[in-house]
Amino acid sequence: MPSSVERFRELLRIPTVSHADESAIEWSRFEEFRAALTRLYPETHRVLEHELVAGHSLLYRWQGRAAGSPLVLMAHQDVVPVVESEWTHPPFDAQIIGDGANAAIHARGAIDDKGALVAILEAVEQLVAEGFRPQNDVYLAFGHNEETAGDGARAIVEVLRGRGVRLGLVLDEGGAVVDGVIPGVRIPTAMVGVAERGVMTLSLVAREAGGHASTPPTRPATARLARAIDRLQRHPFPVRLVAPVRAMLATVAPHAPQPLRALLGSLAISGPLVARVFSRLGPEMNAIVRTTAVATELEGAPGENVLATSARASINIRLLTGDTVASATERVRRIVADPSIEIDVRHGSDPSPVSPWRGESWRRIATAVGESLGHDVLTTPYIQLGASDSRWFTAIADDVYRFTPFHLTRSERDALHSHDERIRIDVWLRGIGFYRALIAAG
Repeated sequence: MPSSVERFRELLRIPTVSHADESAIEWSRFEEFRAALTRLYPETHRVLEHELVAGHSLLYRWQGRAAGSPLVLMAHQDVVPVVESEWTHPPFDAQIIGDGANAAIHARGAIDDKGALVAILEAVEQLVAEGFRPQNDVYLAFGHNEETAGDGARAIVEVLRGRGVRLGLVLDEGGAVVDGVIPGVRIPTAMVGVAERGVMTLSLVAREAGGHASTPPTRPATARLARAIDRLQRHPFPVRLVAPVRAMLATVAPHAPQPLRALLGSLAISGPLVARVFSRLGPEMNAIVRTTAVATELEGAPGENVLATSARASINIRLLTGDTVASATERVRRIVADPSIEIDVRHGSDPSPVSPWRGESWRRIATAVGESLGHDVLTTPYIQLGASDSRWFTAIADDVYRFTPFHLTRSERDALHSHDERIRIDVWLRGIGFYRALIAAG
């Protein structure tokens, strides 16, 4: 087994689990992880400047030969919690299951996001040992709480901004190489996020006097809240094709069979129909053509025989490019149509700016994909469905992209944030080659 794989497995065994309540985090595990990085990647730590930001985030600088536009490679150290009983294999044992091309490492963080973090370090360590020095500066930015607050990455941005650094190309986790993500298109596709949806949470609260459940009012707080949620469910945000999705469809159109090819090749006419069809092709397709809203938390009375003095719901909303926190909040108010329901923004951020899918930075990514992942892989823009740490970097960079260089199956993607997360070893090793090619191209 390659030594790189053994280093990867060692780092996966360190449970750097993040929690929204940071008092529950075992910070000693993050210290253990950092110490292991220093030991496992001695050349990187000898040559690159490195510092701790916001207590636990890591920022490295590999000084280039010239003062050109820097490259930033991002990943995060933290992983989401696990329910061990749901896993087929222990989530922090990093066992290798299967053999040959099917051999895979099963572990929390194998893909999200230690897979990328360790692949980046492997690429840098190899290049440093070979005596390579980049043309322009290369930064490695490894946040510590992407899965929760994300303020580690935000602090890194403030450090760089304070030093007057303007970045040329930023690459964070995001889309992967996939097969058949667009129905009818069989060519392997590198889905590079050129933008990401905004994220917000609304709090809906219905109040009443309370009392004993044996004498309920005609429309208690829980019923009014349920009616509000049902209205939101029955009146989803409208479907539309935003620019990154149109570009994605135009890119894959020549590789689609007829009549789909003609449909995707004439979006000026067929766009509304395509958007409606996509909204019915499953959760992923629906999420790229509309802002989504879903009730995720419900809270009522403290006892089964008590009327709730307040009934509360959290509505998680993912904003498609063009929508905003303000416009989505106003729409929810109109749909709920009940002034007795209190609607407040708990937190929110608008969709990211859209990065270009033409020009030097885009060509650099596409070239690295072809050289390392296969010349048959089609690189296409798309809109990132979830939020990542990269959203903070749009303040100091115009070219911000979201792509993880691993060829993943549907079931492997479904395991993210779920049980049995895993990555095939051959797939991970090819990802190292992608980062090597991307660095060397600068």
